[in-house]
Amino acid sequence: MDEQKNHIISALVMHRPGVLQRVSGLFTRRGFNIDSITVGPSEQDGLARMTIISHGDDKILEQIIKQLNKIIEVIKVRDLDPEGTVVRELCLIKTHAPSESARSEILQYANIFRGRIVDVGPENLTLEITGTPEKIDALIDLLRAYGIKEIARTGPTAISRGSKTI
Repeated sequence: MDEQKNHIISALVMHRPGVLQRVSGLFTRRGFNIDSITVGPSEQDGLARMTIISHGDDKILEQIIKQLNKIIEVIKVRDLDPEGTVVRELCLIKTHAPSESARSEILQYANIFRGRIVDVGPENLTLEITGTPEKIDALIDLLRAYGIKEIARTGPTAISRGSKTI
């Protein structure tokens, strides 16, 4: 039996209405789950890059790639090797900070994790952090002691290292 693991799929697609719906519909019809999906304009006019995180064995990955390639608006699909890929995520965390000592400690955590305070309220702070999902999870775990009011995460986006492009 094949090993279940996370796959980072990068797809270069036409940047037009309905493409995201067709891609997500494909996953729904085939019973595949999307753990995360990010989409944004690419370096080429009229094209967008999708980063899809999905969990499954190599057979499922092969089926996903074959099915994505059948969508007319999909230009190219690639399974990114985690070892040769830069993965980053953006996260905003609003945390309870009622006292000066709590604010000071939260600011120290933000500095340690190379995050920054982007908003200050009477009893809360909002931090911005970018990094690997694991790094963000670690900061969230530390901030839980102060009381997290809200979290907004983009989901991972990825790009291959070196000269390989998609």
